[in-house]
Amino acid sequence: LFAKWDLEWGQGVPLGSNCKGENQRVKDYFTNANRELKKDTQQDYHLEYAMENSTHTIIEFTRELHTCDINDKSITESTVRVIWAYHHEDVGEAGPKYHDSNRGTKSLRLLNHETSKVLPTVVPYFDLVNQDVPIPNKGTTYWCQMFKIPVFQEKHHVIKVEPVIQRGHESLVHHILLYQCSSSFNDSILDYGHECYHPNMPDAFLTCETVIFAWAIGGEGFSYPPHVGLSLGTPLDPRYVLLEVHYDNPTYKEGLIDNSGLRLFHTTDIRKYDAGVIEAGLWVSLFHTIPPGMPEFRSEGHCTLECLEEALEAEKPSGIHVFAVLLHAHLAGRGIRLRHFRKGEEMRLLAYDDDFDFNFQEFQYLKEEQTILPGDNLITECRYNTKDRARMTWGGLSTRNEMCLSYLLYYPRINLTRCASIPDIMEQLQFIGVKEIYRPVTTWPFIIKSPKQYKNLSFMDAMNKFKWAKKEGLSFNKLVLSLPVNVRCSKTDNAEWSIQGMTALPPHVERPYKTEPLVCGASSSSSLHRNRALELPVGFVVLGSMLHSTGLWS
Repeated sequence: LFAKWDLEWGQGVPLGSNCKGENQRVKDYFTNANRELKKDTQQDYHLEYAMENSTHTIIEFTRELHTCDINDKSITESTVRVIWAYHHEDVGEAGPKYHDSNRGTKSLRLLNHETSKVLPTVVPYFDLVNQDVPIPNKGTTYWCQMFKIPVFQEKHHVIKVEPVIQRGHESLVHHILLYQCSSSFNDSILDYGHECYHPNMPDAFLTCETVIFAWAIGGEGFSYPPHVGLSLGTPLDPRYVLLEVHYDNPTYKEGLIDNSGLRLFHTTDIRKYDAGVIEAGLWVSLFHTIPPGMPEFRSEGHCTLECLEEALEAEKPSGIHVFAVLLHAHLAGRGIRLRHFRKGEEMRLLAYDDDFDFNFQEFQYLKEEQTILPGDNLITECRYNTKDRARMTWGGLSTRNEMCLSYLLYYPRINLTRCASIPDIMEQLQFIGVKEIYRPVTTWPFIIKSPKQYKNLSFMDAMNKFKWAKKEGLSFNKLVLSLPVNVRCSKTDNAEWSIQGMTALPPHVERPYKTEPLVCGASSSSSLHRNRALELPVGFVVLGSMLHSTGLWS
């Protein structure tokens, strides 16, 4: 579904002038299935401001979030692909001229309720940045480097984190995770980095399990709310941290050297609460399986009530307050939802993105903070498309593998860093007819003993040998969503809550959440109408005496 806006200037408007008044008009267009441009009979876009100078055209317009026009796309909190195009000549009687190569696209989250704020004063910062990391000529590389946090004489709060991405490497650096490590080291561990999850990785890296910040491709700087900060300088705070950078190099380019990382702005103007991060969803594992050829397949990662009950009752019986969420999947991902349950009733979604874009992942600020109480449970639900794949997709680190994760930013900080699950693998194997595996398990992936057609195959080879069709994929999806799950419930410093490793059943939802029906003109109040103005800056060199600009939305 496409909608199109055309903005015209009357002849004689000087460059650099603000364009207001009666000499301009907005036209609301859409494109049909044949990509033909048609004028919409229901005109829903209202020009608020326009400006043109020798280098830029800026258009500001407003529209209701839900116009109930079949030719318009409803604007939600999901990712939106904004498509722009322009021609150097004004619109004539025959309509807009073809834009040729003057076009582009960008993913945006228009209703993200906060943006990266400009700090009001000069605020001190420090960088955690890799130095001359050689990127191998392979598709996926995870690089780890330990850093020592500056020594502070008093408590500080980090109030903003920005990515520091080497110019030209914007598509190479896919995500960055910052982990808190054990403090029982000396500075000799800082001398070298190493490929993460490698057999020869330094043992010190294995102590770094607690995520304290996450950034992913397409995201910008993150500002903490005014009452929350990331604590540094106290005995509970990290002295050493591990910077994990995922490099995505699908063309196997050689000779790449990277110097990317994070910049942390901090202050002694202490805020009321210390922030924490919980990693929720599916434990990254080969037991996360997605059949090939599926137009839609759902996976669920459970932050179980058993884990939240134990951790919150011990730490914060009154609950914790979530203020932002980062949703994460890989190339097959099409949508992610973080669902919230309490006593059999589904609450409002914590976060969602029904149009997930692998190359645009950023924290979603919640419109209203949501409280998680002991006994609640969370489900990270991911929707995948594997129609173009002939073999199984496995959970794993590569961009061709998959993940299904949510990173919850919350306060006050408690001793819970990971709340995840993985479904039972034996019932998945029984679905394809596996009867027995060799025990004790001495190889990984483990080897199948019977039946004959799978004998001496790994479970990965057996799953790929099975003849998957859409019918079998749908039945397998139904099975996987009903399986018992193995619980992951981790503290900081590699410690575990007692529920760690136990099994639990997916929750029985007695009262699913019912979304409110879309209301036409839902943003029609004057203040909200103005606050939801959609501003489209288009910067180009003006080649003619007048620039005709159009914007496309899909």
